[in-house]
This record gives sequence, C-alpha cells and structure tokens, in this order.
Amino acid sequence: MPCCKVAEFPINDVMRILAEEVQAYEEPIVTRQVREKRDPYKVLISTVISLRTKDDVTRAASERLYALADNPQDMCRLDIETVEKAIYPAGFYHNKAANIIEISRRLVEEFNGRVPDDLDTLLTFNGVGRKTANLVLTLGFAKPGICVDTHVHRITNRWGYVTTKSPDETEMRLREILPPQHWIPINDYLVTWGQNVCKPVSPWCSRCALSKICAAAGVEKSR
Repeated sequence: MPCCKVAEFPINDVMRILAEEVQAYEEPIVTRQVREKRDPYKVLISTVISLRTKDDVTRAASERLYALADNPQDMCRLDIETVEKAIYPAGFYHNKAANIIEISRRLVEEFNGRVPDDLDTLLTFNGVGRKTANLVLTLGFAKPGICVDTHVHRITNRWGYVTTKSPDETEMRLREILPPQHWIPINDYLVTWGQNVCKPVSPWCSRCALSKICAAAGVEKSR
C-alpha cells in the first residue's frame, strides 16, 4: 500500500482499532505496575531497569528491588552490590544499579525526595533519556508527553505516518502531527502491538487489524 500523506492518514481510526485489539494481550510491565496507584518514583526506577531488558525480567527485578526499598530515601541506604543483586539479570545491571542509587541520592538531596515533573529536569539524571522522562511524565503525573521507544519508532514508520531515522526524531515529528488525545496511549498500544503482532522481523501482517491501512514500509518478509 502506498504511503499516505499525514493529512490523509486515518490516525484516529488506527488508535480506535488498537484500543480494542490490545485488550487481547498483556499490557507493558511498567504500565501494569502503576495502574492501581500512580507512583512517579516507581515509574522512573522500573523504566530505568526495563531498558534493553525483557518484560518478565523487569517485572521480577522491580519486585525484588522494591521489597528492599520502594522510595528514594530507603534506596540511598542500599549499597550498589545489593541493588545489582536485586535487579540481576537485567541488561547492564551494574550501570543501572549505580544510576538508581545516584538518581535516588539526587532526589533526596535536591528535590526533597520528590520526582520532578518536567522533562528538562528529568533529563539531567544519569540513565534517563527522553523515553524514560516522557514515561515518567505520562504514567507518573498524567502530564502530556510522547514516549517513543523502538516499537513506536518502528511501527509509525512502518505505517508511513512518519519518515524518521531515530526515536528522538520520531518523537519530535509526532509532537507536530499526532493529535493530543493520542500522546499518552500511543506508547502502551504500540509496545503491546510491537511485542505481539508488528514484530521487528517477520511481523504478523496476516493477523494485523491494520493491514489495509499500513504501508508496510521496510517490511521484506511477513507472516
């Protein structure tokens, strides 16, 4: 299918379809962990753990860590070896443990133990990139933000909705064209969709409810 112009792309229909379709799958771990009680600190720390780490590993690692400390004050009292052991085998667990302790220390010393709710300040923390910062804003504070990870970047380009080369570039483009009501849910929907249907290699186009809308840009082989 040829790529649609942005003005012609049925993004509202796409998001409506996804809202229904993703109910058949398990939602992203960070979203599920904060669904009942919004906690910006746990969103921040779980997202740091989740980078380049599978969901089931992130879930178990977060639970082990929060059993030891679930707030920045208590986290500061842990040594790096204890944090490493709790979050292992998360990817880059040594660096992540150091970042978690440093983030917690700064929160206590500079922010009275509270996670800041603005993007620029969050980006000054070790190990916090735009994806993590936006997720803290959207899930932790219900503030506007567009969290773009590899799934959002890949799928929106695959649709033909954007033509970008990096997640950061995708975020900036989506800020220009994506209707505000879709900013927060797009990450949840596309992470779930990307993990189960629109996979990086050989996506399940035959079972995709968006196959007639999607340009399938860059897809060389599908199922």
